[in-house]
Amino acid sequence: MMIVVALIGGLILGILFFGGLWLTVKRTLGSPYVALWLLGSSLIRTGIVLTGFYFMAQGSLLRLLVSVAGFIAGRLLILRLTRQIEQKQVIVTESSPL
Repeated sequence: MMIVVALIGGLILGILFFGGLWLTVKRTLGSPYVALWLLGSSLIRTGIVLTGFYFMAQGSLLRLLVSVAGFIAGRLLILRLTRQIEQKQVIVTESSPL
């Protein structure tokens, strides 16, 4: 049961980390405070992920590895979702008159 919790927790951490990264990059494109956004976001995202891994592992290497696998799965999920969003935005901007 704890293995499933670690996998789902890792998936959630991956979604938060890489989704937050994508949102940060989108936000910094029009911001005059790019370095502040990137540094702050990086510190917050990394802190959340490391804390999450610490509590999910509970001293077990197996639970840590399973949560890392979930984290990677979260990355793949965000990668797929953001590609779809970007493709839809390109299609909308290409078809709209300027």
